[in-house]
Amino acid sequence: MDTISRWDDWLVAEHEMIERAMEVLKTNLDKIVNGKFDKVQTARAVDFLLEFGDKIHNAKEEQFLFPRMGERGAPVEGGPIGVMLQEHDLERKLLAKMQMALGSLKTASLEKKSAFVEEGMEYLTIRAEHIWKENDILFNMGRQILTEDDFAYLLEEFQNLDQQHYGDQSSTKFETMLKEVEEGGQKMRLLENLSIDQLHAIMETLPMEVTFVDADDTVAYFNRLDKEKIFPRTRSVIGRKVHKCHPEKSVDTVLKIVESFKNRTMDTAEFWIDFRDEKVLIRYFPVFDDDDEYMGVLEVTQEISRIQKLEGQKVLLD
Repeated sequence: MDTISRWDDWLVAEHEMIERAMEVLKTNLDKIVNGKFDKVQTARAVDFLLEFGDKIHNAKEEQFLFPRMGERGAPVEGGPIGVMLQEHDLERKLLAKMQMALGSLKTASLEKKSAFVEEGMEYLTIRAEHIWKENDILFNMGRQILTEDDFAYLLEEFQNLDQQHYGDQSSTKFETMLKEVEEGGQKMRLLENLSIDQLHAIMETLPMEVTFVDADDTVAYFNRLDKEKIFPRTRSVIGRKVHKCHPEKSVDTVLKIVESFKNRTMDTAEFWIDFRDEKVLIRYFPVFDDDDEYMGVLEVTQEISRIQKLEGQKVLLD
């Protein structure tokens, strides 16, 4: 968009990018019921349509184009602008609902998969007609009632909004995001930007104790290796089965939690105890990979006495 010199050309170019992501979404919606869709690519498409299609593109229209057209005589309540605003709201609600459902879609019932597809198709229909109405009707109305000063104002504000959200080279970043949607594949892993030493240092800095038990119920990792811990443990625990790492009276409970994570009847477990004059919160979370395959259990232990005593608010650096 850096080379575009008209507000309407700018928005039409963004429509074309949105339509490319819509095509990716439709391709996967057609495969959801038989389970052969690409979950990662579907999630990327929905994310792009929300992040770019709504928070960037729709925001330009709602914050700048529609109000300026209203100032030039176009009715904001009702009429084409009112319809566009209603459709924006419906689009974002459908996308947000789809985004929430994506996490469990692979293992969802046929009924829930069908409902997801129905909502996705509803979004695509509304958005396609919306784009047509803007390109052929609303933008033409804008060209007739807006002044040359308005044209310059809109172009400047569009550039400013992109800059505020994505900094320099924002258009290049949008194209990169869209390319990731179209290419699909594995999720981008930000951890790839970290070295092993950096990752180790981060885990050792966390103000909580973290233990990971793998899919075979074997302890594979714990942090705060040589630091004071609420529940001391040594290197010898690595490689041991989880039932050999807890007091006998709690083993059955731990095994029930692990089994519930594996069969997906629970998605978290937590309890808190008084220990050595402190309040200790212990939480368990199941860990799944990008394909929803069970990988293990994350145990997080944290002393929360100070947190419980917090009152009011304290702003940064006070």
